[in-house]
Amino acid sequence: MWTLLFPGQGSQSVGMGKFLFDEFKIAKEVFEEASDAINLNLKKLCFEGPDADLALTENTQPALLCVSTATQKVLRSEFSLKIQNTAGHSIGEYASLVSADVIPFSSAMKAVRRRGQAMQSAVPVGKGGMLATLGLDDIQARWICEEATKNSGKGPLSPANFNCPGQIVISGSSEAIQWLKDNFKPENIPGSPRRAKLIPLNVSAPFHCAMMKPAEDNMRSFLSEISFSNASFPVVQNFNAQSVSNASELKENLIKQISAPVLWTQTMQNLKESNSIRLLECGNGSVLKGLFKKFDENMKVINFNQLEDIKNFETLLKTEGLS
Repeated sequence: MWTLLFPGQGSQSVGMGKFLFDEFKIAKEVFEEASDAINLNLKKLCFEGPDADLALTENTQPALLCVSTATQKVLRSEFSLKIQNTAGHSIGEYASLVSADVIPFSSAMKAVRRRGQAMQSAVPVGKGGMLATLGLDDIQARWICEEATKNSGKGPLSPANFNCPGQIVISGSSEAIQWLKDNFKPENIPGSPRRAKLIPLNVSAPFHCAMMKPAEDNMRSFLSEISFSNASFPVVQNFNAQSVSNASELKENLIKQISAPVLWTQTMQNLKESNSIRLLECGNGSVLKGLFKKFDENMKVINFNQLEDIKNFETLLKTEGLS
């Protein structure tokens, strides 16, 4: 039994998915369906870019869903894999829902296009931002957010992505973030973390925080018109890091995810406790593989970024008698 993992925004790069399109008919069909669904040439966007166009949130999110779906469909059609469960990081959760037959692919494409536009327009440019914190635990990350909002008089600022132990992204008001950058002193944080530091992220909006509430409301209206089905295998959702199969619960958690933090560390813990040990990262890059390595190096993640990766996976299946 295998677990399907789907990466989120930041994993995109020009050229992604081209080897799938060139080698597998089912991947071509995915790109064609995706392009038709939102009237956007996904082949040109993914294969040629330019980077600036691919990095636009309203383009990034459908591009990632397209490539992630093409990857899982190729793997499952080529190898008839038995799937135990699935999880996706932020926008990757839509790919999880597609893989589990919760939402039709074309509907998901329209939803993520709308999601990207809604998230981009929710906050005026320059009013929000995100910082990666390294070396802090959950309590310490929340503490610095509270200190920044209290002392700057501006907010919100809160944890947005619990990516892995010691790596937590915070999101919110640009003014609170600036105060924190100007006044950050690890020795003043409870517990005095020695190697704590902040890394500004080059993002277009403050994702997964209270400033995204307008986008959440927008998507609630949009998704109310889309029919969800019960999952064919459990989806570990970002909102609560719980395995969910019920259609209405899946939809509600997906909507709330927009302004709530991504509980990825907790998701990895859920997968570990459910004995999910065969993990496939279905999408571009190796971001999730890196996070799992930091979380538990015994949880091995297989990536698919070139044709050779597909061939190596085929050899593994034959050698170990897996399916």
